[in-house]
Amino acid sequence: MTESDFISFISPLQSSLYRVAKRLLISHEEAQDALSEVTLKLWDKRQQLAAVKNLEAYAMTMTKHFCLDRLKSKQGSHLRLVHVNYEKATHSLAEQIEDKESVSLIRKAMDTLPEAQKMAVQLRDIEGLDYSQIEEILEMKPNAVRVALSRARKTLRDALLKQQAYGIAKN
Repeated sequence: MTESDFISFISPLQSSLYRVAKRLLISHEEAQDALSEVTLKLWDKRQQLAAVKNLEAYAMTMTKHFCLDRLKSKQGSHLRLVHVNYEKATHSLAEQIEDKESVSLIRKAMDTLPEAQKMAVQLRDIEGLDYSQIEEILEMKPNAVRVALSRARKTLRDALLKQQAYGIAKN
């Protein structure tokens, strides 16, 4: 793989790889470091990349493993798993406050999810990867990915509904 081929391959993936790293690591700086390390590792393996069937899934898997190793290492003892705060632009102050409360609630609910469910939601609902890529990245069977996503989404939905239904009595 030539330098220009490598740049063509890695450039579109940079933002997705960063978001996965940011999802797993607490800080922007840690995510940037992880992205740099993974990019260097991919560059070192550029000759073997031709044999890889799905380069995007390979790069995501490498990023996930690097971040998890970092969290397990002594260097990562000060790190913790967090949810990225994805905010949308809104028009009114009330909508902005409501969105911040919802994001905070989702963040808390995400913290209660098992790691496989957190990553499945991140990869499918935020990164938009297809199921086969998620199966490869998370090293899970197809049904396990679907079950993890279903359970995670139900937990998150229930948490939001519970918060939004405060003060409303159910019959």
